[in-house]
Amino acid sequence: MKRALVLAAAVAAGVFVFAAVDATARDNGKSDPGSIHVIEHATTDAVTNGSNADAAGNVLTFANDVFDSADAKKVGSDQGYCVRIAVGKTWECNWTTFLGGGQITVEGPFSDTGNTVLAVTGGTGRYRNARGWMALDYHNPAGTKFDFVFHLIGGGD
Repeated sequence: MKRALVLAAAVAAGVFVFAAVDATARDNGKSDPGSIHVIEHATTDAVTNGSNADAAGNVLTFANDVFDSADAKKVGSDQGYCVRIAVGKTWECNWTTFLGGGQITVEGPFSDTGNTVLAVTGGTGRYRNARGWMALDYHNPAGTKFDFVFHLIGGGD
């Protein structure tokens, strides 16, 4: 009997997890009221140490302007750094995006070849309780503009 109860509890937990994941996946196509979409213009990116060769441990620094989702009006800026982890593949990054109502900080991977997701680690001002994730998407193939879509939970007043 005890084994049957443990098995039933495990099955129920699995069904709950599956339902939660499935509901989240279906919600991805819906409008997200806690999202902020800006476009970064990557104009200042520079490797500031190491050699000119792509090498693990190189540090990339930046301080760029960010524009609204229509890419028409400057709405803020960002600044941060990335450390090269896997040559030709990925960097590990940390930066702050400055917007009219406060700041949002993120940490996570940046891929040389495709879109990634970073963790929102906090914020200030109207974003003081922010947590969630940020989708970092290539806005153009040249890698000179990037879509930052912050999906915030508890981020606003």
